[in-house]
Amino acid sequence: MKRIFPFAVVFFLFSNLCLFSEKDLTGPLSKEDILQNIPDWQEMVASYIPDTAILEKIKAIHKDIQVEIFLGTWCPDCKEHVSAYFKIMEMADNPHISTSYVGIPREKEARKEFIQGKNILRIPTFIIYFKNQEIGRIIETPAKSVEEDLIDIIYKID
Repeated sequence: MKRIFPFAVVFFLFSNLCLFSEKDLTGPLSKEDILQNIPDWQEMVASYIPDTAILEKIKAIHKDIQVEIFLGTWCPDCKEHVSAYFKIMEMADNPHISTSYVGIPREKEARKEFIQGKNILRIPTFIIYFKNQEIGRIIETPAKSVEEDLIDIIYKID
């Protein structure tokens, strides 16, 4: 029992450090803010391979689209899906798509000021706008992939 106790203490401390080591960036953010402060996200961006056929459709969009993304820099789903979005937008390089990012705090009680009036229940939440009107959302986990869900939403407008 004496030999297990020190191991258990070290394990507990290490696991809690890993859990809370992610930076909690909040408020308006840029892609650069996130990537400079959280290097793990850079690896996710580099490793994501978007569907090239869908990427070509995103490149061809000629309507002005705005995407507002609510994310937690500490959240694994955000890390995965927002990093994928970073790569998609980098590869698409479409000036008709503009994006804003809002960091949400880990503590639920502190989130209200960041999500006020937006009905954000889970993150990440991608809100897609055309002519300042919401046309769709990707909430927490895409149904297909970030790029395919995005193009499905955008193709609904006409």
